[in-house]
Amino acid sequence: MRFQVIGMRGAAGFQEIVDHFTSMGGDVVLLDPDMVCGGRHALSAAMHAERAFAEGTNRSKTLPTEIILYCAWERQIGKAMAKMRPKEGRDEYVAVLMDIDDPRLEDIGMSRDDSIADATPWKAERLGLRNCFLSPEEQAVENVAMVELLKV
Repeated sequence: MRFQVIGMRGAAGFQEIVDHFTSMGGDVVLLDPDMVCGGRHALSAAMHAERAFAEGTNRSKTLPTEIILYCAWERQIGKAMAKMRPKEGRDEYVAVLMDIDDPRLEDIGMSRDDSIADATPWKAERLGLRNCFLSPEEQAVENVAMVELLKV
């Protein structure tokens, strides 16, 4: 599976965006940009989720939901969904695209802005990332890897 993490902004709604990507033959996970600390955070979650399915250690029934579990650093699907789902009224999203090469965002009135996914001190504080030896993005990636330990 090919993964791509992008930031995007515009007036399209959650379901319209999902429908757009699924109509292209791929899939998408839309995330709250305030809860993503760097593109590698979301990409690492996608790769861990894919491996969980390959090894039969997945906790959810679908790859998109498994990605959300890893991204949220949670064991419980309900908590993970509440934490990572984009908030109503926002016009910014971080998207994990699956098997989509050209997102054609202009087709739904969206524009690409990958800086939306960037790690910032505000996001790090909000997510409780305080390790002085690693960057906030590196800490987020480490937390994704720690989800494996939560499964035991």
